[in-house]
Amino acid sequence: MKQDLIQRLTTYVKIDTQSDPRESSTPSTAKQWDLLNLLAEELKEIGMDEVSIDENGYLMATLPSNTEKPIPTIGFLAHVDTATDFTGTNVQPQIVEKYEGTDLLLNEKLNIVLSLREFPELSNYIGHTLITTDGTTLLGADNKAGISEIMTAMHYLLQHPEIKHGKIRVAFTPDEEIGRGPHKFDVEAFGAKYAYTVDGGPLGELQFESFNAAGARVVINGTNVHPGTAKNKMVNSIKIAMELNRMLPLDEAPEFTAGYEGFFHLMNLDGSVEKTVMDYIIRDHDRVKFDERKKLLTRVVNEVNAKHGSGTVTLEIEDQYYNMGEKIEPVRHIVDIAQKAMNRLDIPAIIEPIRGGTDGSQLSYMGLPTPNIFTGGENFHGKYEYISVDNMEKATHTIIEIVKLFESEGAE
Repeated sequence: MKQDLIQRLTTYVKIDTQSDPRESSTPSTAKQWDLLNLLAEELKEIGMDEVSIDENGYLMATLPSNTEKPIPTIGFLAHVDTATDFTGTNVQPQIVEKYEGTDLLLNEKLNIVLSLREFPELSNYIGHTLITTDGTTLLGADNKAGISEIMTAMHYLLQHPEIKHGKIRVAFTPDEEIGRGPHKFDVEAFGAKYAYTVDGGPLGELQFESFNAAGARVVINGTNVHPGTAKNKMVNSIKIAMELNRMLPLDEAPEFTAGYEGFFHLMNLDGSVEKTVMDYIIRDHDRVKFDERKKLLTRVVNEVNAKHGSGTVTLEIEDQYYNMGEKIEPVRHIVDIAQKAMNRLDIPAIIEPIRGGTDGSQLSYMGLPTPNIFTGGENFHGKYEYISVDNMEKATHTIIEIVKLFESEGAE
């Protein structure tokens, strides 16, 4: 199983699948089709049924039931796209056998080091097989590790028909990283009663609460005049952008928050004197506080316009997803099953709110309750991303144990 996981992940991550929030198509980038088409063929090769891929890049497949028991159909999902935060072009994964607990030189030429001092959690992986980047790209274990684990689990179940199970559906989806993963997902066609995204981080993560999330675009219009004759004429949109950002609570940003604390995150700033565009994401687990954050940004924009002139700043806010805990709590037994599966494997379950996006947030509001389980990765979305293959194997076994528990307990 370990070698299958290595082979799958190192193959998948070399395919550039970054999504693009500037594009309205689904998938937002044509290159996501490269992995989707490969996965469709692989699903057929391992023996899955009903392999289909629609015009929007939603790939689904079925592992038929092999029992007469009335077991609800369950699903497992992962997304093919990688984050926009850091380049995913020309990923060169590196394999570290039996990690010894030292700093890892990712790139000798550029002197890029994955160090214990900066990332002390590395000490948890002594003796593990790690897959890292070469220091110039992200790895893409988010979420190609989840794809690898689901694919390997399905292959294992196909090879071991003595393991009884109900009908299982799998789906690989586009555009999760830009908040649009389930926007065109056909829940009825998927046909599962419950599902799990395999999109978490370190060993044992089990999440059924998420942020309420929104994206905001602030556009600031300035006036460019030759600096030699600019007095009382020039309006520098970059400086207004700096002023606006300072009006938000500076300690309510990702680098200063944890747990249930929400934030404003300035994701991108593209500016000149004439025009500046600022892209924020707004996050909070509490729905009331979430709404207050959106109102605060609106007030700040109004105050800047009052100072600099009406129309200087425009604001667009769009809700992206809501806290899935509201929809999963009534069917909490599906979380309990995942926790029991981990207990069977001697994996301490870490039940905590997810501080990131997951397709399960939107799917739960679309009628498909979908908690999230770990993949085994660390430092997603950047050049220091890495994953333990040993923990990928444990994630794969967790999927299999969930399947077994639904069969043995007949969970409705």
